[in-house]
Amino acid sequence: MKKVFMICALLFSVVTFANAQGGGRPMGTPEERAKRMVDQLTEKLKLTEDQKTKVTALYVEQSAAQTKAREAAGDDREAMRASMMKLQGETEKKVEAMLTEDQKKAYTAYKEERKAAMQNRGGGPMGGGK
Repeated sequence: MKKVFMICALLFSVVTFANAQGGGRPMGTPEERAKRMVDQLTEKLKLTEDQKTKVTALYVEQSAAQTKAREAAGDDREAMRASMMKLQGETEKKVEAMLTEDQKKAYTAYKEERKAAMQNRGGGPMGGGK
């Protein structure tokens, strides 16, 4: 009986440890990631239906490209980071081209908020943090 209990406790510990190593929030499919981003932008920028459709397509494309870049970079984190930054910059320019002047101002403010939030939780551009 003690052996069974010990095996169960060990198994529970291993499963718990493995789940804890998952880290961060789940990435999801490119479509799921795009939907999350577009939902945030719609809330902040009041996107029209046409804009939502176009921005969703852009983000699906970006997300798929990021997945490929992640796989191509392998363990080279600097190459992956450079590739991700380039993709993000290109996508931001394309999104801005679709926005009205008021939306562009709100988009700039939104990007600044996100940048500050990333730096506050230690995910800043240079691995900054608190």
